[in-house]
Amino acid sequence: MARAVALAAASLIVLVAAGCGEDEGVAAGAVVNAYVGASLCAEAHGVAGKAGDLELRVICLRDPSPGGRLDLATVGANARRATEDSAAVAYVEARGPANRFAQTIVEEAGIAYVTASSGDDAVQRVLAAIEEAGSGSLRDEVRSTLEAE
Repeated sequence: MARAVALAAASLIVLVAAGCGEDEGVAAGAVVNAYVGASLCAEAHGVAGKAGDLELRVICLRDPSPGGRLDLATVGANARRATEDSAAVAYVEARGPANRFAQTIVEEAGIAYVTASSGDDAVQRVLAAIEEAGSGSLRDEVRSTLEAE
């Protein structure tokens, strides 16, 4: 019994040690995500790509205003989708009434919130922020860079 406990403890120590350092940056070649509002998404897809050793993928969000009426449930679902993704580094949305609802949710999770009139320009800004990032938390570094603009 003591041998089994010792073996389990040793295994746990190895697993914990193997996980150390994971929060100190993103592995080279990793894919990170930018969630982009429906009205900007087509334009943003043409810009997504490499940023240093990383690849930025654009994920299109559902339109929160089908038929011209703002659907707050869709706004919330879009924002929560980004916050549940550990690879999310930015949330890009066109200026509009949905911003004040989504921005609170997204920023609470530490994700950069970018309002823009051009998906191309917004994703270029995210790519530049990724390239400027140091060795700390990529999400935090991207947010800090974009907030400083």
